Amino acid sequence: MKWCTQCLMPDTRPRITFNKAGVCNACQWAEEKKEKVDWKARWKELERYCKKYRSKNGNFDVIAPVSGGKDSSYVAYKLKHELGMHPLTVSIVPPLTFDIGDENLTNFIAHGYDCLKIYPNPYVTQKISRQAFIDFGQPLMSWITNVQVAIIKIAMKFDIPFVMFGEEGETEYGGSNYLKNRPFYDLKHSLKIYTSNNNPKQYIGEFSKKELYWWLYPTVAEFKRAHLAISHWSYFENWDPYEHYLLAKDKFDLKEKTEPSLGTYTNFAQTDTCLFDLHCYLMYLKFGFGRCSADASIDIRRGALDREQAIEMVKRFDNAYPEPYIALYLEYFDMTKQEFDQVLDRHANKKLFTKVKGRWMSKFIVK
Repeated sequence: MKWCTQCLMPDTRPRITFNKAGVCNACQWAEEKKEKVDWKARWKELERYCKKYRSKNGNFDVIAPVSGGKDSSYVAYKLKHELGMHPLTVSIVPPLTFDIGDENLTNFIAHGYDCLKIYPNPYVTQKISRQAFIDFGQPLMSWITNVQVAIIKIAMKFDIPFVMFGEEGETEYGGSNYLKNRPFYDLKHSLKIYTSNNNPKQYIGEFSKKELYWWLYPTVAEFKRAHLAISHWSYFENWDPYEHYLLAKDKFDLKEKTEPSLGTYTNFAQTDTCLFDLHCYLMYLKFGFGRCSADASIDIRRGALDREQAIEMVKRFDNAYPEPYIALYLEYFDMTKQEFDQVLDRHANKKLFTKVKGRWMSKFIVK
């Protein structure tokens, strides 16, 4: 493994690239944002899109996916209060939610937002989540698919032409640069990148098309007829999660966990479902970087941590076995502990890890 010379992203991260100085594309982008991107021009571009799509008949004019967390709350607030849009916020409720995540979403809505909550069929959700966990080591794949598909279908159903997600994670954190200078994306990109090319059509047969309504993408022809503009806020404004946290605290009384989240040193991000903790642990086993590496790299890029401090944090927190939630996982996936561990063993990268006393331990030292 080799790591970025500025942050702690390794070359095992999917689609990451490095320049000759060993700097990853996420860190390169962080510098470009300071020196080369004309944010005033991009904001004016956003204002033009808002003017174009602003409703003249009282209908909602933009969909803002929300969880009650800092980032989605920030985007919805800016759309409504700074850009004069009439957003329909939509929450795709994940399995195994935390109480604090539910409370934050309730608080957000209570501050004056229309919100459509979608609870995808829990039986179908559980079956797809279980299979994706076994086959791909992706326990959140069912929900990730719902977020993409359901948002698009709601936009089409309500005749809302504009969709605004939060950050474009590939550009911000190290991955494909395809959308770095593009404001919109289409179905092909959604399927290829955001659902990892796992086409939900594979579940037809086990479930009917009706049961898979929130999983099956519209056809390309249907999508084109809808003339949807699907975008990310991070294209238009320099993405700063800590600034979002401060606004969410101020405007929506965002609640944090009383202790740091599993596998990291922060307590105010991704507080909606404990399946995210399993997702991060599998990310660590497959690629050698976990939740702390991701958080620390973000903080390095914004100048809140230096690299040496971050390394110490990663050594302390990254390899976090999700012990507090194992019983919940076993019940949800309908597995024995032995079956659960076999899935972890299947996806653990044997080049990077060795098993010691029943737990996967790294062969590498972060440097």
